Amino acid sequence: MASDPLSATPSARASARVAEVLPGVRADLEALVRIPSVSAAAFDQAHVRASAEAVAALLRDAGLPDVELLTGARPDGSEGAPAVVGRRPAPDGAPTVLLYAHHDVQPPGAEEGWTTPAFEPAERDGRLYGRGTADDKAGVMVHVGALRALLPTWAPDDGVGLVVFVEGEEEVGSPSFADFLARHRDRLAADVIVVADSDNWSVDQPSLTTSLRGLVEARVTVRTLDHAVHSGMYGGPVPDALTALVRLLDRLRDAGGELAVPGLHAGPAADVAMTEADLRGDAGVLDGVELIGSGPLPERLWTRAALTVVGLDAPSIAQASNTLLPSAAAKLSLRVAPGQDPADAFAALRDHLLATAPFGARVEVELLEAGQAFAGDVTGPVYDAARTALSEAWGGVEVVHAGIGGSIPFIADLTAQFPDATVLVTGVEDPDTRAHGHDESLSLAVLERATRAEALLLTRLAGAPAQG
Repeated sequence: MASDPLSATPSARASARVAEVLPGVRADLEALVRIPSVSAAAFDQAHVRASAEAVAALLRDAGLPDVELLTGARPDGSEGAPAVVGRRPAPDGAPTVLLYAHHDVQPPGAEEGWTTPAFEPAERDGRLYGRGTADDKAGVMVHVGALRALLPTWAPDDGVGLVVFVEGEEEVGSPSFADFLARHRDRLAADVIVVADSDNWSVDQPSLTTSLRGLVEARVTVRTLDHAVHSGMYGGPVPDALTALVRLLDRLRDAGGELAVPGLHAGPAADVAMTEADLRGDAGVLDGVELIGSGPLPERLWTRAALTVVGLDAPSIAQASNTLLPSAAAKLSLRVAPGQDPADAFAALRDHLLATAPFGARVEVELLEAGQAFAGDVTGPVYDAARTALSEAWGGVEVVHAGIGGSIPFIADLTAQFPDATVLVTGVEDPDTRAHGHDESLSLAVLERATRAEALLLTRLAGAPAQG
């Protein structure tokens, strides 16, 4: 005889409801992925607005009574990309929970890098492939799925207050977020903030992200000549800018690959089991290529500064002429250890570049973007509820407290505005996701588990007292 659903526990009812709504969550995720909402300026921003409008419709359909498209101003005065804010008032004495995700995505990159088209979702071996399937439209749909599972069962005086905030420009550094927060702070106020934009230890083991590195992006330009000259006529004694730039970039590391920039911080990382073989496999490191640096892998990945050359302004091979280049530039991405101010990290990088210029070349260093690191306090009832919910959704598996080498700079802005709120950083990604890369994908098993975990978390927070 089947059990009476009315006699089941709230957690059991929530889990059953998630199973019911999951097929629709999957279908709506695929529809969102088909909207190429790339927020980079070189792409059509009409798609970003279309994506925002689609998310707003999903939140209204899920039962949120108050849904708006809102913007803030960027530092240059231009209007930011549309964000979606949906709200449900908190019952008396209950906490308010802010659920964050973003609906914009990274550029797809070269078409030939994708096995199937970037904006046409395709399932292979239990994974859904496409740009944004994981980062972060799956985060959007985890929130929508949890709302679909719970809101129809909550009376007006049941459950928790809700704010769903789905940003539209996270992938370009959230340039309007500070102004957005100043304009709309009252709409976003919450006791608990759940940021669904991170990773899991594996498909079969969930994580809570407890630290994130900060970010500094900088452009370094090297000049050696006032105009290009013939390489046959002047090559030899006259330095070209691209060679000087390569020499300059090489001086950022020592022979063992450690950063050679004085003044960059490092700290201890969580004591978790991580093998070189696992890291090499997850990252796709080619056989024979050595890892760089020394010390525990979690520290190198999560709590030390890391520097990457992510772009070069120089002629392509196909367009190169036989000349000495007068100038060349590189874009640098510096991940900043938790505990260091990005402004100090940029100053250390700039000073080192200026001090080590080869051949007397003229060097200019420009700050492009900066974001604060995050380190969470994993104690207290909210974290206890989150660990319980994640473990239950993953079948009793223990939750890993993990750092992430990436950055979510707006978290620092949120914690500054709402210092009493507890921030939980969860995610739908896993080591095979390839976020930002070709063949980005989402484990459909993780989509189900993450949606279930969020529904269970909200169920457990229902009835908990509001802070303050």
